[in-house]
Amino acid sequence: MTGPLSMLNPGWLMIAVGLVALFLPMRRVRQGLTIATPIIAIILLALADQNVNHLGVQALGIDFIFYRVDGLSFIFGLAFLLAALLNAIYAWHTDDRLQDGMAMAYAGAAVAATFSGDMMSLFVFWELTAITSVFLILRAGTRAAYFASMRYLAIQILSGVLLLAGIAYVYHSRGDLSVQAFTSLKEPGAILVFIALGIKAAFPFLHNWLQDSYPKATVVGAVVLSAFTTKLAVYAFARMFPGHDALIWIGAVMTVFPVFFAVIENDLRKVLAYSLNNQVGFMICAIGLGATGVGNALALNGASAHAFCHIIYKGLLFMSMGAVMYRTGTTKASELGGLYKSMPWTTVFCIIGAMSISAFPLFSGFAAKSLTMSAVGHEGYTIVWLMLLFASAGVLEHSGIKIPYFAFFGHDSGKRVKEAPFNMLLAMGLAAFICVAVGIPAIVPGLGYEWLYNLLPYREEAMAYNPFTLDHVLTQMQLLVLAIFAFVMLKRLGWYPPEKPGVVLDTDWVYRKAGYGLFTWAGTIWQKAGPAMTAVFFKLTGRAYDRIEDTFSPRGELARGGLGSAMAIWTAILLGLVLLLAFITSS
Repeated sequence: MTGPLSMLNPGWLMIAVGLVALFLPMRRVRQGLTIATPIIAIILLALADQNVNHLGVQALGIDFIFYRVDGLSFIFGLAFLLAALLNAIYAWHTDDRLQDGMAMAYAGAAVAATFSGDMMSLFVFWELTAITSVFLILRAGTRAAYFASMRYLAIQILSGVLLLAGIAYVYHSRGDLSVQAFTSLKEPGAILVFIALGIKAAFPFLHNWLQDSYPKATVVGAVVLSAFTTKLAVYAFARMFPGHDALIWIGAVMTVFPVFFAVIENDLRKVLAYSLNNQVGFMICAIGLGATGVGNALALNGASAHAFCHIIYKGLLFMSMGAVMYRTGTTKASELGGLYKSMPWTTVFCIIGAMSISAFPLFSGFAAKSLTMSAVGHEGYTIVWLMLLFASAGVLEHSGIKIPYFAFFGHDSGKRVKEAPFNMLLAMGLAAFICVAVGIPAIVPGLGYEWLYNLLPYREEAMAYNPFTLDHVLTQMQLLVLAIFAFVMLKRLGWYPPEKPGVVLDTDWVYRKAGYGLFTWAGTIWQKAGPAMTAVFFKLTGRAYDRIEDTFSPRGELARGGLGSAMAIWTAILLGLVLLLAFITSS
């Protein structure tokens, strides 16, 4: 369809509404606007023709493509818009212009970046996601949130700087800035772009900003943050680096290492942050498999489906923990338990999110993760397949069991609170419905995993894939049953890590504590030894200078000797020798 509406990038509309919301004092009008805007944006997306440049201009010798829709950008854009709608409903009980406006602008920037067809436009919205999202952390108003937000902003800006540097090299090499796949990391600018995306995707050793900031955000802010930043990076990787082998192993490591941290972490929102790393690892691994042949379609469909489902079920889990925090003031597992008695609906929705992320059959995670696991098996990566299998069991341990068990069951904390506000329950209910609706077989017309598969980039290959085969279901159920059995046995034997207050040291300890300590120690040493070392240095250099001046100056020894009047002759002789040597070496 052609027309003015079909040419409007939905993200631009959301950014504009977000900025307007900052100045709207009327609460219900503002919040109604933030709910209506994603719905209108979804309609605009549905009206847009695919594989067409809807809006573009040429300036400064660069072709700017502001709105382009294809199979890959459509599924990510739709997921972002659905998340924005659920987030706006979830925030209905609040009265915070800054949070409402920045959440909408942040979502809009992610959507606009997804539909950008040139790298410069992508960069602009890439940076806008950083600037708008930091307010969702700052708004918590705590000292810890302030420091986490500053670190978050610095890391995100660094990602943007590296991306811009990479874009400059790409433009110098290619002569255009269209968003297209790199064939090799040796291409000019490719490695800079790769690192920039890796920071945003929270690659191993670049991930600590995520665990530091998300749990310190506001109740609504953590839900909003979980949807966009890392998944925008996943989209960019799928667009620019499909089939790069390095991503297979990076993604596999990403799925494994968070398991160990999440199992011992006491803060349940931080557990979800580690779990987010784990889930993004599945997507990155699938993108690395997306090279050629059948594996290409299977892997990239798997990454796209997993991103779509993850945005919904991880948002649902953050919503449930946000509701717990809203009512109890904490998400520390050591301070919770027994909340199923006073928050039954939140408990049910949390369990649905937990079953979805754990990939139980009939839930969305199973329909999405099966594609990736099948792609890994098809390409013959046995070690990677085993790593993903271990990570799948780990997901059940820390997100499928630990989150609902310690928050709502476990020991009774004695807390008796009100159920979550209706708008929170409505948002969680809608997210839970999507988790089930895209996970079941096509029992009801228009629902089932086929609805999701029909939206994937490689539609025909997706529609030909059936996750509900006997071997898929049996393998997954065996894994889940064994993981549940392991949890029960470890709890019975007292070997499961106890939930107690404390700080889990991550890899950032190396530079935040040890590195900072080394830096301050060096500063102390310099304060004591610096003046003496400086005096020795200037004394030695002064003597050397005096010696050179005494020898070579017009008043020096050479000038006072018998050859003093013939210095020009000696200069000519030396020049002649240099020329002779140059002639000999060149011949």
